Amino acid sequence: MSTSTHILSTMPNSITVDVAIIGAGPSGAIAASLLHQQGKRVLVIEKQYFPRFSIGESLLPCCMQFIEEAGMLEALNAAGFQHKNGAAFRRNGTYTTFDFTDKFTPGPGTTFQVQRASFDKLLADTAQSQGVEIRYGETVEAIDLTENPRLTVRNETGELYQIDAKFVLDASGFGRVLPRLLDLESPSCLPSRSAIFTHVEDNISDPSFDRNKILISVHPEHKDIWYWLIPFSHGRCSLGVVARPELLAHLEGTLEQQLLQMISEEPTLKVLLANAKVVQECATLKGYSANVSRLATDKFALLGNAGEFLDPVFSSGVTIAMQSASMAAKCLTKQLNGETVDWQADYSAPLMQGVNTFRTYVQAWYDGRFQEVIFYENPNHRIKQMISSILAGYAWDTNNPFVKDSERRLNMVVELCKNNTPIPELEEG
Repeated sequence: MSTSTHILSTMPNSITVDVAIIGAGPSGAIAASLLHQQGKRVLVIEKQYFPRFSIGESLLPCCMQFIEEAGMLEALNAAGFQHKNGAAFRRNGTYTTFDFTDKFTPGPGTTFQVQRASFDKLLADTAQSQGVEIRYGETVEAIDLTENPRLTVRNETGELYQIDAKFVLDASGFGRVLPRLLDLESPSCLPSRSAIFTHVEDNISDPSFDRNKILISVHPEHKDIWYWLIPFSHGRCSLGVVARPELLAHLEGTLEQQLLQMISEEPTLKVLLANAKVVQECATLKGYSANVSRLATDKFALLGNAGEFLDPVFSSGVTIAMQSASMAAKCLTKQLNGETVDWQADYSAPLMQGVNTFRTYVQAWYDGRFQEVIFYENPNHRIKQMISSILAGYAWDTNNPFVKDSERRLNMVVELCKNNTPIPELEEG
């Protein structure tokens, strides 16, 4: 399951590397590739075997620059995934779209909607083809930070060995390996929510349905219940519903029956999916929002979901994962080259700038403020471009007023929308 790359060992049950990476998902594969490009000795430990199912299937255009940076863009473009150029929103019969090519921030405006099993494997395989070693079916059991990081790993046959590294990157996603081992878990500020999801053969015949966009639909009675419909190539979709657990408590039957009951409560979605057939066992994810007390030190850094996961509503998970991988790789290359790195100032704080921007809009989605803006009938074009940039993943562009001062700017526009007041041009910066 690993490449033929050989890493120097100091003893039969001990391996020495520059960087140990826990997890071969998007953040782990991107970070490994970027560090390998810089001549660093990298070893990736992955608990599962690829391909394996994961959610987070609607990429944001911002991701494309990190995929290109890692030398993986050609492989991605050739993979046949569904093209994506924006997002569509529907609520009580009102339908609106955001075109990600019509945005404020420079950068790619299109991306893909992907089955994560094959997408994650493509990234990991490409990293391996570049020379990165990935060991599948292995589990990190312990970490010792007394001196340089030392990981205790259980291999495929159940034997334990150690990895001595100069630094550890945790890219374990929802596995959150280091937060558990180092007691870094911290409560999320977001209320607990649950998701039920599956894949369907959608059989959608409506010619107005845009397969190039994710469709987010709002429940007709409960504005904080929403549905995702993510078209894939070959006539399939990812389908899910998100709600507070108490709002799903009345549902009966299997997960599939529960999901279909929720779909039947949104009239347009019910009609759109009238001929859909479930092709994958339904699954659920509960209480998924997570936080940590610390993102990084001079010995380790948490990437993506291993550090903080907000909510799937704006598909920010993979973007945050790749952004963190790129930022951490740059900081780590400097440190391994003998330069001084302040991990709080150089990594944690700048990463959280974008995470907190997404948080502003996630919270405002659920309390209804952001929905007022999204479904406003006469939007200001320049402001819509600025918001489109954030929905496209460019949440770190502080030239965008809705990033730099997200809460105040959003509240200003919300009040204008509520009062049906013409929205003036907004100065930038």
